[in-house]
Amino acid sequence: MNLITLARTAVLSAAALLAAPAALADPGAGCHFHGSKPAAEATVVGCATQYKDKLVAGNKVEKSWQAVSRPEKVEQIDGKKGKEWRLTFCNPAATDKAKESLYLFYTLPGNFIAANHTGQ
Repeated sequence: MNLITLARTAVLSAAALLAAPAALADPGAGCHFHGSKPAAEATVVGCATQYKDKLVAGNKVEKSWQAVSRPEKVEQIDGKKGKEWRLTFCNPAATDKAKESLYLFYTLPGNFIAANHTGQ
């Protein structure tokens, strides 16, 4: 291996390593994150909104949830395994009044945990 080839390999390897963290934190990559660094609130809101839309598309929640575009409340709570995000979406048009609120839970780095109508 000559010196030019060695230098080119080193530069390409360094560039790949520098690009890797950005690729892992890209919400467009399926909202799956690695590491323990807390995600930005805006990132978690984007992921939760995408997941709510998947619930509507999969008929897991009624179609009226499609009109709900943003969570009403975003907070960090103490979960079973430590701090986690809880996002509360509200839908006053929900047919079942017991299901007017939809809660989505995420790890601090931004990975989906659960969704329910109880908040627990």
